[in-house]
This record gives sequence, structure tokens and C-alpha cells, in this order.
Amino acid sequence: MSGFEHYERELRELDHEIIHYAAVCRVDLANRHEIDACLGLHHASWAEDKARQTLQGLLVLRIKLEAEMVALGFSPPPLVAAPAHDV
Repeated sequence: MSGFEHYERELRELDHEIIHYAAVCRVDLANRHEIDACLGLHHASWAEDKARQTLQGLLVLRIKLEAEMVALGFSPPPLVAAPAHDV
């Protein structure tokens, strides 16, 4: 699928698109339940919702890219950075 030298760029471009479509669809990427719902729930009304379909496809591509990276020994960065905690 990808050459190891392209993973960083591919993830950056993919994440940019995911963030865009998540905002359009009002899906909070920091909320795992919203991501799971987007991936798992299929409604008849979503057939016309091209943005949500695109977001679903992008999330699936991200998962596949992460799996490929892990299989090759790479550690993919998280889609959303963990919130900073005050000390």
C-alpha cells in the first residue's frame, strides 16, 4: 500500500481531511463513542449525506494505514492529541 517514507505525509494528509469532515459532520474526534457511532451506524437517511460517507471512508483508511504501520513495526501517532493536563 505505502512506502515507509510516505507514512508521515499520508497520515498528515489523511488526518487533515478527517478533521475537516468531522467538523462538517459535527463528530468530536476526541469522543470514541462518536467515532464508533459514525463507523458503525448506518441509517437510510445517510445515503444522501456525502460528508458522513466520506468521513466513514477516511476513518476506515486511517485504521488500515495504522494496521499496516504496526505490522511493519512503526508506531502511528494518534489522530487526536491527548489533552494536556495541568500539573
